Amino acid sequence: MGPIRGSKKKRKIDVENGLVPEDASLDWWKDFSKKIAGSVSPSRGLEEFESVFKVSRKTFNYICSIVSEPMMAKSANFVFLNGKSMSLNDQVALALRRLSSGDSLIGVANFFGTNHSTVSQVTWRFVEAIEERGIHHLQWPSTEEEIAHIKSKFENIRGLPNCCGAIDTTHIMMLLSATDRSLDVWLDSNDNHSMILQVIVDPDMRFRDIVTGWPGKMDDAAVLQKSTFFELSEKGERLNGKKLKLSEGTELQEYIVGDSGFPLLPWLITPFQGRELPETKTEFNKRHYATRLVAQRALARLKDVWRMIHGVMWRPDKTKLPRVILACCILHNIIIDMEDDVLDELTLTVKHDSAYRPETCDMADKSASVSRDKLALYLSGRLHA
Repeated sequence: MGPIRGSKKKRKIDVENGLVPEDASLDWWKDFSKKIAGSVSPSRGLEEFESVFKVSRKTFNYICSIVSEPMMAKSANFVFLNGKSMSLNDQVALALRRLSSGDSLIGVANFFGTNHSTVSQVTWRFVEAIEERGIHHLQWPSTEEEIAHIKSKFENIRGLPNCCGAIDTTHIMMLLSATDRSLDVWLDSNDNHSMILQVIVDPDMRFRDIVTGWPGKMDDAAVLQKSTFFELSEKGERLNGKKLKLSEGTELQEYIVGDSGFPLLPWLITPFQGRELPETKTEFNKRHYATRLVAQRALARLKDVWRMIHGVMWRPDKTKLPRVILACCILHNIIIDMEDDVLDELTLTVKHDSAYRPETCDMADKSASVSRDKLALYLSGRLHA
């Protein structure tokens, strides 16, 4: 799967090219808020909305606009317990609450005044719709200008030149039925049943490529090698843009950075391993860590905001879960692309898999090892172009 753009530059996104009306759901929220929590005072209305749905009203309206057609095209008529039909806004609100709160189906049903089967059906319809109509928010950069902007922002972090992304993985933990015959396949190194999510992230914590659905028993290197990104990169069809001249006869191709759980490849640079490293390599590792930290932070925020995939999921449908994870990743990107400041106050951590031990992969391409050595010298000022 692949990933889109968005920077801190002010820009507007909408259904076609226009602007999503800021007050499109004003009347809906006024009535809805009374139903779920009594009358919300005007001074607290916006704050209450954002705390319930984890997005601003502008972003909520945009999400409604892109899922409207597929969600309303089907004939099912979802209703509240009082028999009133659910509007599009009601359905989107319900799905966002289910994905972001981490509450059970019954908990969300009680919050909205409906039944748990309606919560399940509406949420799945929303997942299908956001995947169908929102996937353009999760794409690999398609223009030289866009990739140049990404490389510039990565270099501004700690000086790594020609870097196009940071890769990391996380575990979505599951509580499976004792009768599930595939239990052992999903058992990971921490004795948890889990599904792996691998992401490649840009400097703004936007997901540019994701892979999910593989069982927790697999290590990071194995998941990478099963990915389309690996196949394209090995064929020279990705990370094949402008090379950087480090010195006479030495060029550095485009690459991504990852931790020591990944193999060292011409297009994937990992840190130096071992203790008592020379100063140039120690300094390189510091720069490398600071650069790839963006991926850890992105995964931490993903789980902090979309709490349905945080913690341990109770007997999830393993065939549907990858699409739920994808939907959460798309929503993560939409918030960034909409320049939504709702999450600015969220304390950023890097603890998305804090209980898991770091993995180590000994696979190393010889030419990549030489390139990494020369890059370390270049960054120390000991190798001149």
